[in-house]
Amino acid sequence: MFGISEEQMAGFGMTFGLGAFMLYMLFIIGELAWKSRAGKLGTFILFFVLAFGMIGFVAKFIIQKMWGI
Repeated sequence: MFGISEEQMAGFGMTFGLGAFMLYMLFIIGELAWKSRAGKLGTFILFFVLAFGMIGFVAKFIIQKMWGI
């Protein structure tokens, strides 16, 4: 499709597609904190706890790029 392989398309989707989805999730967490009037500490806790899973994905991507995998 359009001169790219399935592997390249999957790599694009995994990096940019999931990256965009993660940014949208951060927006949702911020909206949740704002509407619930969580305050500074509550907002920090919301972002830390709810976004903790995304940190693993980002770390995996960085490690792969550093090691050339």
